[in-house]
Amino acid sequence: MSLKRRDVLKLTGAAALAALANPVSAKAKPLRILILGGTGFIGPHFVEVLGAAGHKISLFNRGKRDPSVKPGIEQLLGDRNGPVDSLKGHDWDVVIDNSGYLPKHVKLAAEVLKGHIQHYIFISSISVYAEFKQADMDEDAKLATVDDPNTEVIDDKTYGGLKVLCEQAVREIYGKSATIIRPTYIAGPGDHTDRFTYWPWRVAKGGEMLAPGTPGDFFQFVDVRDLTDFVKLCVEKRIAGTYNTCNTPRSVTMGALLDTSKKVTGANTTFTWANAKFLEENEIIGEKAKGNYLPIWSPADGDDAGSQLVSNARAVKKGMKFRPLETTVRDTLAWVAARPDGRNEKLRAGLSPEQEKELLAKLHA
Repeated sequence: MSLKRRDVLKLTGAAALAALANPVSAKAKPLRILILGGTGFIGPHFVEVLGAAGHKISLFNRGKRDPSVKPGIEQLLGDRNGPVDSLKGHDWDVVIDNSGYLPKHVKLAAEVLKGHIQHYIFISSISVYAEFKQADMDEDAKLATVDDPNTEVIDDKTYGGLKVLCEQAVREIYGKSATIIRPTYIAGPGDHTDRFTYWPWRVAKGGEMLAPGTPGDFFQFVDVRDLTDFVKLCVEKRIAGTYNTCNTPRSVTMGALLDTSKKVTGANTTFTWANAKFLEENEIIGEKAKGNYLPIWSPADGDDAGSQLVSNARAVKKGMKFRPLETTVRDTLAWVAARPDGRNEKLRAGLSPEQEKELLAKLHA
């Protein structure tokens, strides 16, 4: 099955009805909000939702991804590597830092803004945890380290440790006025990594599909709209502290994700399940994975099994809510089908048709 323009109308129509059934809450007092970044994947969602709530938005970035911002949005040009002069001489109520990856960049912005903002929200990652062997890890779990804290190389070995140092820089400067948000895999419209997108997109193609592990394996992610709504809550209610932002552990399984995708698309897809040993031997999961690989999923009994079972209890207690899985799947597929960049037939993540066909033949043999 191929997603076509007419499919978009069906999918987006359903999404519109869902939106009508869940009207936005009453508007809060207008705030002055600075977003460090504001483009890419999650930034535009922050801009849209906070702007719709009546808040005044300023963006600080290089102006390369989205040089023509929406009317009413203040654009401050600069570079996190310096200079940041355009940040000086302004006052805001809240800053949302969703483009901080190196501690020196975060520290520079945090120090320049000190005394000119009241609340610093830093978007981090669950990659800050040292390991994922245990289920139901909360925000107090052991954190990752990095051998060279001054490195500017961001890769699988340094990403988590550098995010930890970024968090520390924010806390040292803002203390109880800091909020640390740790999302898991972010899904939904706008996700150009295609990591979550691959699963419903592949189901939509129909035919025999290679599926990892078992239908009962847990699958954890966060819809970008749910993440955005929680950040909005933190902005308006000045919620401080550290929060894992992910769907409730054990609420979604691999089988549920694929079956829901099949229901949404009406595809004739059948699933052939392959165990972790087979997937590792063929280098599409694990440390040896290279090129095309199976995203997000982890073996239920592997060293990273806990990455699909991270606790979100603190965020839920503060008011975080979640859309139904079907809504995330439906809206993601609608976005993919309408992508203007020609990438609705070839994704950045997941198996190629040729690779999947070869692996299925090995399984049957």
